[in-house]
Amino acid sequence: MKINEIRKIAKKMDINSFGLSKIVLVRKVQEKEGNLQCFATERILDCPEEKCLWREDCLVLYERQ
Repeated sequence: MKINEIRKIAKKMDINSFGLSKIVLVRKVQEKEGNLQCFATERILDCPEEKCLWREDCLVLYERQ
């Protein structure tokens, strides 16, 4: 998902996205939703959330770190 799409989601949740990286922004959205802030962490190696909105990007960004 592109950063501008994530910013739109964040804005609807009253999250200020100014200056935040994609990883930090997604984690803030996860936090606001009451979910584990696991985006782009090692949790992807054993993640049971097959239908997670962030899953594809999560795996790619984790592998780049």
